[in-house]
Amino acid sequence: MSLPGAARRVRAYGGQFLLLAVLTLVTALLITGVPRVADRLTGQGLTEYVAGQPVARRDLTYSTAPDVVSPSDQPVVAGRGAQLAAIEEKMPADVRDTIGERWFVAQTVPGRLRGPALSDDKGLIDLHLRAGTGIREAATLVDGRWPERGVTPAGAIEVTLAETIATTLGVAAGDRFRLSLLDAGGDVLKSRPVELVGVWRPNDPADGVWDTLPSMLTLAPPEGDGDPFVGVAYTADAGLNSITGREWPVTFGWRYRIAPDRLEPARLDALIAGVDGLERTRPTVATLSQGVDIPLRRFADSLAAARTLLAVIAAGLLATLAGLTLLAARLAARRRRAEFHLIRARGGSTGAVLRRGLAESLLVLPAAAGIGWLLGGLLPGTGASWRWVVVAGLLATLLPPLAALAVGRRAGGRTDLGGRSPAVRLTVEVAVLGLAVLGAFLLRRRGLTAGSVDPLLVSVPVLLAIAAALLALRAYPWPLRLVSRVAARARGSVAFLGTARAGRAASTGPLVVVVLAVATAAFCGVVATGIETGRDTAAAQAVPGDLLVRGERFTPDTAEKLAGLPGVRAVAPLLTVPAERPYSDRAGRPAPITELRVVLVDGERFAEVARQAGVPVDVPDPVRARADGSTPLPALVSPAVAEELADAGLADARGERPAWLDVQGNRLPVRTAATVDEFALVGEGVRRFVVLPWPALPADAPHQLAPTGFVLAGSGVDAAEVDRVAREGQRRYLRIGGVDTGDKARAPEVTTRSAVRADLGGSGVNGLLVFGFVLGAGGGAALGLLGLALAVLAGARSRGQVLSRLRTMGLSRRQWRGLLMVELTPLVLVSVLTGAVVGASLPLLLTPVLGLPAFTGGVDVRPSFEPGLVAGVSVLAMLALGFAITVEAVNNRRLRLGEVLRLGEES
Repeated sequence: MSLPGAARRVRAYGGQFLLLAVLTLVTALLITGVPRVADRLTGQGLTEYVAGQPVARRDLTYSTAPDVVSPSDQPVVAGRGAQLAAIEEKMPADVRDTIGERWFVAQTVPGRLRGPALSDDKGLIDLHLRAGTGIREAATLVDGRWPERGVTPAGAIEVTLAETIATTLGVAAGDRFRLSLLDAGGDVLKSRPVELVGVWRPNDPADGVWDTLPSMLTLAPPEGDGDPFVGVAYTADAGLNSITGREWPVTFGWRYRIAPDRLEPARLDALIAGVDGLERTRPTVATLSQGVDIPLRRFADSLAAARTLLAVIAAGLLATLAGLTLLAARLAARRRRAEFHLIRARGGSTGAVLRRGLAESLLVLPAAAGIGWLLGGLLPGTGASWRWVVVAGLLATLLPPLAALAVGRRAGGRTDLGGRSPAVRLTVEVAVLGLAVLGAFLLRRRGLTAGSVDPLLVSVPVLLAIAAALLALRAYPWPLRLVSRVAARARGSVAFLGTARAGRAASTGPLVVVVLAVATAAFCGVVATGIETGRDTAAAQAVPGDLLVRGERFTPDTAEKLAGLPGVRAVAPLLTVPAERPYSDRAGRPAPITELRVVLVDGERFAEVARQAGVPVDVPDPVRARADGSTPLPALVSPAVAEELADAGLADARGERPAWLDVQGNRLPVRTAATVDEFALVGEGVRRFVVLPWPALPADAPHQLAPTGFVLAGSGVDAAEVDRVAREGQRRYLRIGGVDTGDKARAPEVTTRSAVRADLGGSGVNGLLVFGFVLGAGGGAALGLLGLALAVLAGARSRGQVLSRLRTMGLSRRQWRGLLMVELTPLVLVSVLTGAVVGASLPLLLTPVLGLPAFTGGVDVRPSFEPGLVAGVSVLAMLALGFAITVEAVNNRRLRLGEVLRLGEES
């Protein structure tokens, strides 16, 4: 066929080829753009996620134990500093490529600092001397000079201090001190003179060079009464060589920081494997401490789950686009049926029809695929493969000539003769249904295969949607026929004619495409809602109120002081014993039960906190019980502990032989009241626990119970004020003598539920999730409307002929609109509702293999039918119905129904 002739035909049927070209372009754009955008969002998320981690999870730290350096190793600082590059060189290549900054540190063990400039009110001061890389470059002198020589002519070691430490101690450049190494009894073992030659200020306190502990920027407070403050002074290499030459113990450290901007998602698995292999390459004298693999593994798990979700969504959209392209090609071929029949009648061969259609397709569709590929290439990111675009373009180019061949082979005349055999249709439907069921069974049985995309996972949802559409096609004409029989006995012809035509006019292809599109959109909505609900649940489990305070021990009146803060509506105290072994009797005879966690909580007050905070927490009646500790306390016990207690014959339900727990020096009898798998205040991952109601101990009890934490409910509560009150409560308890004054009490921690929720929602792959859900929901809805339009247009010719005849028989314009409404409503409702049901059911089937807990902090995601889904489906159904009627009305005006009647069936 000639090229000018093909161009004229393309111009004559421009609308049909434009639709095919747009569908091909969108398909190529989707194939090219989605991987690129996903790669960009993944890389950005990985960078932000790692950058937001604490220092301990970004650094690889090699360190040595304090040791005395032999004289033969001098100068020691230069020699050990040279290992900074050597250690890095031995790292695996994937780890080495991600290293950004690196630091070497040589640091003495602390010595007691004394001098005339240090007044007695400053307390005891211990000082480390530190030399290393990057310190001078990261600071600016404000007084004096840097320790250039390291040792003064008088033999004093030159040191400098941070401005904050010098101001706190009240010292300045030129002051002289004595640094003494003490033994356990406080006697002086060694002593060296020290001269402060300079004071400096950090250029950026957040610079990584200052992250080495202890900090050089502030004095570390005493760990207990009578303990010293601890500071760090900087000296030159010569100064540290001088003091280590006098057998002063010294430690060395080599620290390497992972640069977030150097991380690549494609090399994440190799990086994790490399970090795991660092232990094999470390120096024998050093130990390695790192937490880099923890965030990397978490991100890798989340990324694998996100890619799986995106693959399912993309498969649904691509299958829908493929169906739409096939429908558009069939519709275009049907409109040109007479042309193809004429070619065959004039002796044209099958090859002639194929060449004619292929010549027209080659003028339009490859160019459309190329434009889509170019547009996709403009999107940020990498990872798109042009091979799949070529495959998609080739298939799209072949569809029109194949559709023309199929139409041209059918006999002309009546279209109700010569159709597909019912046996063939039934065989195809049974085969599709069987494949869908078998695929779903295998997917649940074996789970996912290793790799980025599981072919079975991406194909099962599509097969299930197609099978559901075929079942709907088989089922929905039956109720319509019953309705049609009822309408036949009623007055008027609109209801009867509309239901009769709707029951016979179902088209397989368009309905399948609409179900696929709507199922994809519904799947995205249900999974997104399930993830959000799971994150809310995880936040509520971590903080079953608005704020959670945990510490060592607080005075009992701390609860009242917290309740008096602005915005606080309820407070409940809690007491946690992390590890406790039960006793068989009050005397303390050990029981054959391993360690467990004990939690005491005021159930009534805790329930009020949960109610005020709007957290769905179940507080069983045993925890709400009032007890004085003289009778066995009702306990909620985890299954593992309940089994051990039963085997030991302890903590029976009646309390005849209770188990005994030591809680802050009080022996409390316990009986098993209920077995529970989890409880909100126990903690994440704890599987061995006992939860008790807060007892009212008698006045002669050995010790009054001191809470170790509080749960608060309130809006607009200042977390800083809560932290202040908690610190004061803990300090008061320590001052009273409730614990040994030598205890190293950790500072109270204040956690807000909103912060936990924001942390879960701001995970590294959240941007990729949002992109996938928006793409699936928006694309599914749009493609569903387009598929519905094609479904309407597929039957527009026959409806136009019937409508033309009815109009000549007196059908009014109002009755015409009613007839359209009655005929199109079943098609719209069945397709939209079937797609919504399939999309909402798919998460229930796929949740075990999708790895959704990676997005919710380990909490299981339970997809459910939300009211929002029902509302969304209803809105989509009404929009689709209005859209279908509009398309039909516009098409009828274009066809000129009177001419349809005059020209006959094949016009």
